[in-house]
Amino acid sequence: MAVAPLETGVAEFADETGLSIAVCHFPPGTSKWNKIEHRLFSFISSNWRGESLRDYETIVHLIAKTTTAKGLKVTCRLDRRKYPIGRKVSLEEMKRINLHPDKFHGEWNYVIRPHHKRRGRI
Repeated sequence: MAVAPLETGVAEFADETGLSIAVCHFPPGTSKWNKIEHRLFSFISSNWRGESLRDYETIVHLIAKTTTAKGLKVTCRLDRRKYPIGRKVSLEEMKRINLHPDKFHGEWNYVIRPHHKRRGRI
């Protein structure tokens, strides 16, 4: 199982808080199962029909103008922060994560548990 840097951060959070954290990923190519994305995409597509999607600002503006007949208003903003790429998790880091794969597709679904239960309030 490949563990991304995200999981090392989640493991640190679990240790700090004493919480067990369930992580569930959509399998590759299945974003259509994301109910929010699936339900909004048709409204977003209708809203930008015939518009030239020439830059990020235009796309964000058109998405942010999207509403549904039942009154849902979409909020959208462009995130221009730079995020590190290509960080590898070493085998040593992997061994330190208290990761428990789920019985159903453990490669996508698992629980990261703290190494020690934290006492008292968070």
